[in-house]
Amino acid sequence: MVTPETTLQTASARPDMTASVMSKTGLDEHALHDLVHAFYVKIRNDPMLSPIFAERITDWGPHLDRMVTFWSSVALMTGRYHGRPVRAHTPLPISAAHFDRWLALFRETAHEVCTPSGAAHVIKRAERIARSLHMAVAQAQAAPNTVPNLR
Repeated sequence: MVTPETTLQTASARPDMTASVMSKTGLDEHALHDLVHAFYVKIRNDPMLSPIFAERITDWGPHLDRMVTFWSSVALMTGRYHGRPVRAHTPLPISAAHFDRWLALFRETAHEVCTPSGAAHVIKRAERIARSLHMAVAQAQAAPNTVPNLR
């Protein structure tokens, strides 16, 4: 079982910042696990988003683990995630409508799973991420052989 104490000792590169965020938001590794898993149940059942994921993900365990690690880094500032989300998303056949749907499902799930302050915290970050990824995807679709400009 992951507790805030073990999370801070073993999983955060910035334990003081992580502890502060956890205290203010009620978020911890367990809450993020629940958020990610509940969110992806919705994704997998969504008529718009499910086909995109189903075409690319056959083993959901590693993907969910990676997403929990991602949200740990984003929401708790643990520094645990070391992936390249822009590179992973730019080749996908997605548009603004997909990002809007992703955000709607994420907001809904965050409000169901997290404390009110925790939901606000992760939703704010999800909105920034969606905006940045949408810009990168749109630019990659318009000019496939260029480096995305996120300004």
